Parts: sequence; C-alpha cells; structure tokens
Amino acid sequence: MLPVTLLTGLDDEFRGAMAGNLLAATGQAGVLVEYDVSALSTGSVVRTARTATGVIDREVITMDHPCVSCAMRGSLVQLLTSIAAVERYDVAIVSVPTAGDTHAIATEIAQEPELTVDAVVTTVDTTTVVPDLTGEQLIRERGVPTAAEDGRAIAEVAVRQLESANAAVLSSDDTIVRALIQAINPQLLVRTTPAGLLGLRLQVPVVEDGSIAAPVDGEAQTLVWQSGRPFHPERLYDALEDLVNGTARGRGTLWIATQHRNRLSWDSFGTNVSIGVLGPWLADLPADRWSAVGQQHQARSALEWHPEYGDRASYLSLTGVGLDLRELRDRLDGCVLRADEAVHPLTDPFAPYLEGSTAA
Repeated sequence: MLPVTLLTGLDDEFRGAMAGNLLAATGQAGVLVEYDVSALSTGSVVRTARTATGVIDREVITMDHPCVSCAMRGSLVQLLTSIAAVERYDVAIVSVPTAGDTHAIATEIAQEPELTVDAVVTTVDTTTVVPDLTGEQLIRERGVPTAAEDGRAIAEVAVRQLESANAAVLSSDDTIVRALIQAINPQLLVRTTPAGLLGLRLQVPVVEDGSIAAPVDGEAQTLVWQSGRPFHPERLYDALEDLVNGTARGRGTLWIATQHRNRLSWDSFGTNVSIGVLGPWLADLPADRWSAVGQQHQARSALEWHPEYGDRASYLSLTGVGLDLRELRDRLDGCVLRADEAVHPLTDPFAPYLEGSTAA
C-alpha cells in the first residue's frame, strides 16, 4: 500500500518549496506529483511525477471543461496506482493547485485498496493569511487558474484548506496566526518546518455542518453563541455585514421566525455569508427518520429539547482577529425576535434565496 501526502496552500511558491523539502526528506524513496495549471483556460494542464533524481512521468491533460479538479480526478489515482505497483517507492507527495478540491481528491484516493492518505498538509503564508481569511476578494480576482464559473472567495478556499488538513506549515512563527488557524481547525498540528511530517499517519479531520469550534486563547477570538428564540428575519438580514466584519470563519445552525419548518445552516468565509436549508427540525420528523439528521445535532437536541419548540434553536461560532466579543454578542442578541413581536406580519428577505435553493 502506497502512503500519499497531499500538500495544499494559496501561495504557489511557498507550497512548491515545501514540496521540494518533503521530497528531499524521502531520499530516493519518494515521488512528487505536481500540476502546471498556467494554461488551464485553454483546457490544458501538465502533470509531472519526479523523484529526487529526475522526472519519471509527464503527461499533458486536455479537457473540454477547464477545471483543476477535473484535471486531477481519475488520472491522479491511475498514476498513483501505477507508482504503487512498481513497489519501489515508500511515499507519494501530491502538490494540489490552489483551486483544487482537496477533500474530494483525498476521498477518491482513499477508495483505492493500493493507496492510503497519510496526511493533508497545508502551507500558510503568515504575512497574508489574516487578510486572506477575513477579506472579500474572489479567487478569480486573485488571478488563480480556475474554472470560469468558480465564484468562491479566497477566504473560502483558505478555510477549506485548513479544515481539510491535519497539519499546517507556517512561513514564520506567528502567535496570532497560530491561534487563528487552530480556532478554525482545533485538531491542526502546526509547524514552522515540514520536518517529520512524512509517515505520521495522521487522521484527516471530518468537519460536520453546523459544528461549533471551541474558543482558543490568544489574539484570535471565537464567539460561541446560542439562542432558544428565533431570529427576526429583517434585523438579521440587515446585520449580516456587521456580523461578519473582521471574522475569518463562521459556522452554525439558524432558526429564523419566518422559516419555522426549515433548519438553516450558516457558513461564512471572511465577509462572504452562505445560508442554506439543512432540512426539517427533529420536532417535525417521526422518530424513525431522526437517523437522517447529523449525530451532533441529535446529541445536542437530546440535552436541550424544549417542551414547546423541540430542537428549534440557533447556534453560531464566529472566529476572527481583534473581535469585540461583547459587541458581537449584543448585536446577535438584538437580532432575536422579542417576546412581544408577532411573526405573521414580518417580511422575510431570505425567502427569495431559499426557495428552490440550498444557499442564500
């Protein structure tokens, strides 16, 4: 079985340097797979596999639909399987281009009996990661080669890389960056060099929708907030921009007064907010269908079940740098429907986005 380490990161130069360091650490026993996506827009990607002594495979991949993940899907597993078959190498390192879907790639590799994912390591440039995580720039505005329809923000790409990883290599030691990325992924092993990361057999973390991260000490703060009353839809909608200002990551479950039947998700990356329908509340489901709802939500509901509203409640986790946690908490509290406010006359600004869609 061939162990595979996936290497991710926003900065191509830094990721490339770390890939070279990891390959050198293997001596003659490792293979590095890299993708040149500079000509992606023309439907062409160059994939190379090399050892410490030179290139052992090179292929030009052509696609009808220019997409990084499309270029890697299938062909990467085929290459890794052929490398495993020669029984000459102890490890394969795959440098995943910025726009690649690391989670999907790891899942595909893990399905092959000849391969195993040892670890996902992400590279973090400490000079740019905070503005990247808290900003609003889109991936295509950065000039990152990606599909024409890719509308993701840089913040989302960076967060997904951190959440899919189990180790991070920093370009320099920085306590603020350390606290921030570990608030986003508390399981993350943080290093300033890649030394010793190969062969650790780390377990790739799985992040469930709506999970709540624990607070982390340091300059990075995480607010964990909950309410047993629903949100006032208009006040919440008007406050969205202020609520995500300065945050890097937000996750949670929402109960909005005008969406009484829908359990909603909150996902935010920097200043970009996505609100979607997770499904019905447990209170609206027969007991034999509860298994379709995440175990984390079931466990929380069992502890906090309300005699009238059942599992209806809101839970939010917001992480950022320099946040005024008291002000943020007060702002969220102010968005909750008051006891003297009726639901029926309210206008729902979220409804046009949620009808027939899973995201707002």
